[in-house]
Amino acid sequence: MTANPRFLSAAIPLQIFPPLFNRYVAADGHHFGVHVDNAVRGDPLTGLRIRNDLSVTLFLAEPEDYDGGELVIEDTYGTHEVKLPAGDLVLYPASSLHLVTPVTRGARVASFFWLQSMIRETHARSMIFDLDTAIQDLAKRLGRDDPDTVKLTGIYHNLIRCWAEV
Repeated sequence: MTANPRFLSAAIPLQIFPPLFNRYVAADGHHFGVHVDNAVRGDPLTGLRIRNDLSVTLFLAEPEDYDGGELVIEDTYGTHEVKLPAGDLVLYPASSLHLVTPVTRGARVASFFWLQSMIRETHARSMIFDLDTAIQDLAKRLGRDDPDTVKLTGIYHNLIRCWAEV
């Protein structure tokens, strides 16, 4: 994950909580009801304590291997159902209401964990992501040495400098 530029741009991770795993099976009607993730997570084995800014679900089973088991996330733009191919992940604010629908066939296997971002505020993190994405697109078209690309890159880093908690 930390080698993926898009993940790094969206999360700007400071600390990542050790991953947990779940396997929801149809025979047991496994699901997880609507909730908001805890604000702080601690690991008694390592002593790690982090503020949970972002939640991550990494899908480990192919969507055609099970029915149901959608991750449903509510945000200011509505309700989103997520069911991705094995190896894909979704990153979303830990403050979002979310749930996993009942599995009705097969088994849903996933890893889930949380991270603390260097940028605490969701809105600021979103603006940083949009700016970084625009800079990357501009750099592809005009090059990294283009004066506008350099100027926007400076703005990006200065905003990180203003908002980062390290």
